[in-house]
Amino acid sequence: MPNIRDLVDYVENNDWAFTQGHRLCPGCNAPMVANWATLAAKSLGYEPVVGVATGCLEVSTTIFPYTSWNVPYIHNAFENVAATISGAEAAYRSLKNRKKIDNDKIKFIAIGGDGGTYDIGLQSLSGAIERGHDFVYILYDNEGYMNTGNQRSGSTPPGADSTTEPIGKASSGKLQLKKSIVDIVAGHEGVYAATAVTSEPWDFMRKMQQALEFRGPAFIAVLAPCVRFWRIPDDSGVEVTKLAVETKYWPLWEYNMGVYKVTKKPKTFKPVKEYITKLGRYNKLMKRPDANEILEELQNYVNAKWDRLLALEELTKDKPLRTKI
Repeated sequence: MPNIRDLVDYVENNDWAFTQGHRLCPGCNAPMVANWATLAAKSLGYEPVVGVATGCLEVSTTIFPYTSWNVPYIHNAFENVAATISGAEAAYRSLKNRKKIDNDKIKFIAIGGDGGTYDIGLQSLSGAIERGHDFVYILYDNEGYMNTGNQRSGSTPPGADSTTEPIGKASSGKLQLKKSIVDIVAGHEGVYAATAVTSEPWDFMRKMQQALEFRGPAFIAVLAPCVRFWRIPDDSGVEVTKLAVETKYWPLWEYNMGVYKVTKKPKTFKPVKEYITKLGRYNKLMKRPDANEILEELQNYVNAKWDRLLALEELTKDKPLRTKI
């Protein structure tokens, strides 16, 4: 992984892939994800080709006639960024095989929010992974359809207030747990998959390098708060993701061809309630009489998920990586 000096030298002497001028909200963590992903690629000598699904990141960085992207860029519909980037990657391989292109450093990166990944885009993502295309998919997970006003998604956690499942006297908000999207991706077998947060940039950079060097589909899910609809101060997004790791809400781990590894193990954990009560979108939940019951269920859930991760790590730690047929 490039060290800090290498990255500083690169930034001082090269153009950024993702530049200033975007219209994302103050404090939004999505541009950090885009910036770090492309910075990791370019600093390692790769030439990124980026596709972005419709969503906050897309509509705020490509307002015609302006763009914040300083690399080849493709915008496509909400549901098909993985299909689009896999088509571009297939065309590239075809041109290489026919000796029309002599460049091994081009890398294809797809970026989508949770609405375009957990839900609307899951089919095209699954298809691209199953076909084995060589690309990296970056999910910036803000846990809802924030671009269109905070509707619930498959990523929205239970008890969070949203416009389509609001909290009130008759309802405690969304009841279902988040989809375990990284487990779903890992279930495709021949893949690299990982979680990351904006409070751990070096963990993210290392995983980005792993993903870029992996021959085949790679996937990184990054917890990236929406300050607007999480109801948190503009400057607190990074702090919130740090707390998500410290409470087991968003553990940091990776899956590489059958082998699991937890990449950060806090010595002590904080209760998940400490994370939940930092987010204003849970304020209404905390006023309900069943708040403690819901929090207890969530605490039991994150404890069980953490224990499962540790068990999978122990089970696979001495196993060789599965080979592709």
